[in-house]
Amino acid sequence: MEQKAILLAAMAGGGRNNGFSPIQIQTALFLIDSEASEDIGGRCFNFEPHHHGPFDRAVYEALNDLEIQGQVEQINTGRHRKFVLTADGFDAGSEILGSMDQKPNNYIRRVAEWVRSLSFQELLASIYHHYPEMKNKRLIRA
Repeated sequence: MEQKAILLAAMAGGGRNNGFSPIQIQTALFLIDSEASEDIGGRCFNFEPHHHGPFDRAVYEALNDLEIQGQVEQINTGRHRKFVLTADGFDAGSEILGSMDQKPNNYIRRVAEWVRSLSFQELLASIYHHYPEMKNKRLIRA
């Protein structure tokens, strides 16, 4: 599955009008890529340890492309930003989810809900606990 398709599916899995912070969308795609890649046709991204957990610049590039296409909006709320699907983006993401087998569809929905349910600190702590290789070693003090 291509990057933009899995990104739309992941965001649609979070429900209509629900936004994702940068760490939430990076983490959701990392988990889908890591845990469900066999069910979606292989890995789509190349995540590496970064300041705030797993990171792939391609996620932002895909979000930018989808914003240009009118399927994603970036909302700045002062200190924070969120990525939200437009009505067209939600319809496209829902269609992609609907075309999937039940197992990856359910997994993507659970991941989208889970990442949105946690605070920044909780999400980062959970990812570092379950995926210690995603800690940026340069940021860890001896």
